Amino acid sequence: MPPLDPILISDADDPRIAVFTALQERDRIGRDGVFIAEGATVLTVLLNSALVTDAILIEEGRVPRLPVLASRGNAPLYVAPQGVLDRIAGYHLHRGILAAGRIPPAVDVAALPAGPLRLPVLVGLSNHDNVGGIYRNAAAFGASAVAIDATTANPFYRKAIRVGVGAPLIVPTLRTADVAALLAALAAAGITPYALTPAAPAALHETALAPRAAFLLGTEGPGLPDTLIAAATPLSIAIAPGFDSLNVATTSGIVLAAHAAQHGLPPA
Repeated sequence: MPPLDPILISDADDPRIAVFTALQERDRIGRDGVFIAEGATVLTVLLNSALVTDAILIEEGRVPRLPVLASRGNAPLYVAPQGVLDRIAGYHLHRGILAAGRIPPAVDVAALPAGPLRLPVLVGLSNHDNVGGIYRNAAAFGASAVAIDATTANPFYRKAIRVGVGAPLIVPTLRTADVAALLAALAAAGITPYALTPAAPAALHETALAPRAAFLLGTEGPGLPDTLIAAATPLSIAIAPGFDSLNVATTSGIVLAAHAAQHGLPPA
């Protein structure tokens, strides 16, 4: 590994690491196009991606155990003792690894690839754990992108990235302010929309899915709006009698795996 030339930070108020200060408070107010990656796994995903990394801050004793740092390009590498790191973050940062990067631009329907594809469409999902979990499933089963509406939690929130083990950094995001208009654009691109709802008469395991498919996923409890269900083909997932429903991230994994089983994963 080439020399890393780490820069020691001994003052939590050092302006060079201002992007990492008061993490929890800045999670709430936003970061103007910058995301924070946390932990070794997410750092590895980031540094192996095409995204821009602005800075890295690590507990000084961890540097020799992170050979991926050799791939950091021009991003400065800051190191600090654990106590200083905790004061910077505003809480005990037990993972000891942070990186700041630039949120990639959203894609649109025209950017989706030709041929078989699967696209989760998230409608009103406010839980960052669920959003991160869906991105993780999207990466695992070769989804072309994840579409999110304006009321869905930010996939570039630190917790969503961490739960998604970095998948929001590498799975393209398609943003829409109007899901109905998105469905029309998808139909024009030959993409069939399916609405996941427990009340659907058609069961996923009995359905031949279209090669180009979008899967609408709504909030647990209220579910998808009736207008969106009516604009798509409703599908249910068979579960044991006497139980209400599945977690939405689990639902996404099941439906994406079913589509991949019928139409294949992308080539390596």
